[in-house]
Amino acid sequence: MSGSFSKVLDLSSEDPHSAGIKPITFVRQVAAGCVYPRILQGDALPPDARLRAQKLLSHFDGGSVGSYTETCGSMHVRNTIAKSVSLRDGGVQSSPEQVFITVDTQRALMVMLRLLCQSEGVCAVMIPDPAPHTLTRLLDRMGVVPVTYQLREQSGWSFERAALNRSIQASRGRCFPRAIYISNPGNPTGHVQSRESIQHVIRFAADEELFLLVDEESVYQDTVFADGSEFVSYKRVLAEMGEPYSDGVQLASLHSLSNGIMGECGFRTGYMELVNVDEAVMLYAEVLLTGDLCPPVIGQITLDVMADPPHPGEPSYSLYTRVRAKAMEAYFCHEINTF
Repeated sequence: MSGSFSKVLDLSSEDPHSAGIKPITFVRQVAAGCVYPRILQGDALPPDARLRAQKLLSHFDGGSVGSYTETCGSMHVRNTIAKSVSLRDGGVQSSPEQVFITVDTQRALMVMLRLLCQSEGVCAVMIPDPAPHTLTRLLDRMGVVPVTYQLREQSGWSFERAALNRSIQASRGRCFPRAIYISNPGNPTGHVQSRESIQHVIRFAADEELFLLVDEESVYQDTVFADGSEFVSYKRVLAEMGEPYSDGVQLASLHSLSNGIMGECGFRTGYMELVNVDEAVMLYAEVLLTGDLCPPVIGQITLDVMADPPHPGEPSYSLYTRVRAKAMEAYFCHEINTF
């Protein structure tokens, strides 16, 4: 490599901490209290971090992070996530029974592909171009054919119904698309879909009887800065569209700890929420996850904090907001700061 660079950062793995982004203090404090409960007996941690750690430990067998949880994650953590999702979506109901904590989103995607590709014929999934660099490798490993649809860079990487129609028509006779994959906010483009754009995609999925696989990283949702842009979840738009869409279009919403401000790649944990999916299918999804025994418990603890961070008036709130703001500044301004 030519040039006068003294250091090169490898960002291909999308690992914020390896690039210098610092972890969120409150997350590590709660995790520390859960891993080493003796620290909860003193004043080394702020009161709200101690209380959160004690509460979480009370929901783990033996009061220990060394115990297995349920296959799909601790019901307590799943309930925390469901409440957070409902709050995000303006009161649209979210049930913890429809939340599946997994070993990151790749595992969740693998489970959904196993569920979707049961019937005869060559299974395919519609994916955007450009797409996350790990997606095509996963599809190849699962024997699933990618059917690409083009995003329009000239109009902010927007979706066009005509492009979706062309892609699915071109696939006829060689494969059978079962789902459409969407990344919102976009990876790697950073685009944020408008409510109208999401409605177009939902109508397309309904017309073509496609399952919606939507990567809606929670850690990216609060980092939307473009003028006129606002994150709105697919689940919320789907619910607000009413019948026949709200109760007919199937959706898996995927989330991970690995990216964005949280950036806890090493904890290897995420979750998916299934919407309008038959109970028998959800049971089978749980069966497919039993091989993992349970998702990483430290990751579940971090998900709980991500879904329910410190609130105004609590001892850790001021530090949490400062650290988070500093992380956002470093992350989006490409500055590697120490704080």
